[in-house]
Amino acid sequence: MPGGKRMVAVGFLTVSVSVAATAAMLAAPPIQADMMGNAFLTALTNAGISYNQATSATALGQSVCPMVVQPGASFDGVASKMAEGNGLSRDKAKVFTIIAIATYCPAIIAPLLPNRLQA
Repeated sequence: MPGGKRMVAVGFLTVSVSVAATAAMLAAPPIQADMMGNAFLTALTNAGISYNQATSATALGQSVCPMVVQPGASFDGVASKMAEGNGLSRDKAKVFTIIAIATYCPAIIAPLLPNRLQA
C-alpha cells in the first residue's frame, strides 16, 4: 500500500476506534442507571410496595437523596414527604425511603439512622 493510502487507512482506523470508544463511554451511564432502576423496582416489589408506572417510581426514588442531604433533613421527614400524595402508608413510605437510599445513595444510611441500626 503506498504511503498516502496507508496514512488514510490508519487515520480511518483511528477515527473508527475513537468513535467506538466514545459510543461505549456514552452508553455506560444509561446502562448503569437502568441496572439501578431495575434493582430499585425489584426491591420495592420484594418489599410488597406496588407501583403503577416504573418511570414514576424510579423518579420518586431518585428524588429521595437530594431531600435527605438538605440541611436539617431527617429520615422521618423525608419518609413523610414520600407518604404525602404518593399513595403510601407511613410504614410503606419508610420502607420506600430506605430502599431508595440503599439503591441511590447508600453512603448516607449510617449517618441518617444512627440510633436505629444498633443490635
